[in-house]
Amino acid sequence: MIEKLAEIEKTHDELSARLADPAVLAQPQQVREVSKALSDLEPVVKLYRELRTVDRQREENRELLDSLGKGDELAALAEEERTSLDARREALLADLKREIAPKDPHDGRNVVLEIRAGTGGDEASLFAAELFRMYTRYAEGQRWKVEVIDLSESGVGGIKEVSAIIEGRGVWRRFKHEGGVHRVQRVPATESQGRIHTSAVTVAVLAEADDVEVKVEEKDLRIDRFCASGPGGQGVNTTYSAVRLTHLPTGLVVSCQDERSQIKNKAKALRVLKARLLEMEEQKQHDAEAAERRKMVGSGDRSEKIRTYNFPQNRVTDHRIGLSVHQLDAVMQGRLDPLLEPLAQHYEAQQLAETARA
Repeated sequence: MIEKLAEIEKTHDELSARLADPAVLAQPQQVREVSKALSDLEPVVKLYRELRTVDRQREENRELLDSLGKGDELAALAEEERTSLDARREALLADLKREIAPKDPHDGRNVVLEIRAGTGGDEASLFAAELFRMYTRYAEGQRWKVEVIDLSESGVGGIKEVSAIIEGRGVWRRFKHEGGVHRVQRVPATESQGRIHTSAVTVAVLAEADDVEVKVEEKDLRIDRFCASGPGGQGVNTTYSAVRLTHLPTGLVVSCQDERSQIKNKAKALRVLKARLLEMEEQKQHDAEAAERRKMVGSGDRSEKIRTYNFPQNRVTDHRIGLSVHQLDAVMQGRLDPLLEPLAQHYEAQQLAETARA
């Protein structure tokens, strides 16, 4: 890694020299390109230079400790400094690893979250509602904005399926690994004999598309307007405010009935449609990989699990990294960091290892 950092610093210095070149300064486009490249490298170079400073200080500290006797009153202070420098070095190395890891092209994007009840009937729909509340509470704690796009409720107070857009800084990094089958094990409220049931809910996480990436022509859309259903006040079932968009070339269908305004519902539905179209395009470009959304959602069968929520044992287990957290009640209240942060670190470490091998 140190060799890679030295190369990055060399590139940084070369770019700095170019930015001082009158020939480059005379061309605004080149100035923008060089400035952008320099800005991208700046955080890494700053950390690397601080690491070198800390290494020099550690060497000076080592020499000082070697020169002092065990009874010297300065020895204790030098030992404290050594401990502090070692801790700072470890923190800098961790920051540098994150900075030089391959950047996810979707970093900075908002997220389209889709949750559907899988196998398990009413119990699956109830757990789908609980999962959505869990993610909503976590988002609220992060001060992210959650906008429901479409919601289909079950007759027992659960959710058959829900689509929502979550907006906020860092939302993609936190949520991008949540896609897959979430399995729940517990005694349903309707179970009279106290037997534990196993049900499943599917979660899909899509990156919201930029307008420049996905263009949708009006001629490619069929727009159906209908009365919204469900809670919403006196006017909800009397005005044709709900919108269903059908993308004719692909057959994708997106509905939105969250707003009273037909225009707002169409705009929200279009955001989800673009996210799905972006994902379809990426699947075509990377057809060697399994289709991301199908991989995440699978068939909704209990066996295709990424995570298990075991209520009798107050335990949630992420099967991808073998992590178990015995705080299921807290997790369901939206305290997800004990799960989300280890996942993010695991996959970032994998990326870094792949980069090192390349």
